[in-house]
Amino acid sequence: MTNPAAGESPSAVRPIARVPLLVAGILTLIAAIWGGLNRMGWTPPVPVTAAAASHGPLMISGFLGTLISLERAVAIGKRWVYLAPLMAALFSTLTMAGMAGAFAAVLAAALLCAAYAGVLAKDWSRHLSVMTGAAFCWLAGNLLYAAGWPVFRTVHWWAAFLVLTIVGERLELNRFLRPSGGTWPLFAGALLVTVCGLLTGLAAPETGDRILGAGYIALAAWLAHYDIARHTVKTEGLPKFVAICLLAGFFWLAVSGISLVIHSPLAAGPLYDAALHALFVGFVFSMIFGHAPIIFPAILELPVRFRKLAYIPLVMLNVSLLVRVSGDWVGSAEGRLYGALAGAAAIVLYFAVTLSSLQPSENR
Repeated sequence: MTNPAAGESPSAVRPIARVPLLVAGILTLIAAIWGGLNRMGWTPPVPVTAAAASHGPLMISGFLGTLISLERAVAIGKRWVYLAPLMAALFSTLTMAGMAGAFAAVLAAALLCAAYAGVLAKDWSRHLSVMTGAAFCWLAGNLLYAAGWPVFRTVHWWAAFLVLTIVGERLELNRFLRPSGGTWPLFAGALLVTVCGLLTGLAAPETGDRILGAGYIALAAWLAHYDIARHTVKTEGLPKFVAICLLAGFFWLAVSGISLVIHSPLAAGPLYDAALHALFVGFVFSMIFGHAPIIFPAILELPVRFRKLAYIPLVMLNVSLLVRVSGDWVGSAEGRLYGALAGAAAIVLYFAVTLSSLQPSENR
């Protein structure tokens, strides 16, 4: 959502003041990638003990929590909402320093929930309802994490935060297609299965994970059939690039769901790696690649010039993930290691390409 609610100013915080939060998010991304590669066996030249131990929380509540709540703060246009990305950035700082920072992640999620609830009370819509639910999933995951639950038990709540946020954004951007009324019961059913999986997983992880996987498959199928990407993939330029990113993301969401249905319960090991990274790398980062040319201009109020160079990291991301997941499935440590390294390079390269494509404004 890139338009603020009626009567609220998008300039509540000047673009230049948003830059430190964006930089904090990107630095957290680098630290999380660095730590993740270290955990897999790559030895970077800089010690990353704290980051390696907190790879997942840093990536989700640190990088993605900062980025998503910052974009929401810009959209809503209220100064206090910027406390959410600030708290997410504080969580990253404390975690990378080896200090307890879960309370900051809880505060970040609570603030985002309050922001969504305030907007939803004034202007109810399907997409805002889904995104509000996503924020509450983030809060639930952070509360469980703060209470000492293991990451493999909290990670699905964090994943739901990202999945539902993205689904909500797609619902908003697809509104002008005006899908027929019969499509909404299908969507509601897929959403209900997903939520049931999350709740069931609190008491029965194996059953809950399988139900959750079925929900992801249903959401992926719904998006693949009804999203505007089916039409814009036939165009050219940025719309075509975004559509390819989206369709790739829907595919990986389905792969993650299938992995959960077939292989649960998952707590560690190659199959766990495949299920999670099909979602977090394949689905989430494909979506980030597609939405970054929209999100970055909204945050910085600077246009981005699309360049076909962006296809290089997109292809790298998907090919490397295919190598990684295949390696996980067949027990190839080399496939997993080199797939992860190439995927990390693709993410860094994409952000370099995107940031270098920002067009400075002569009036600023």
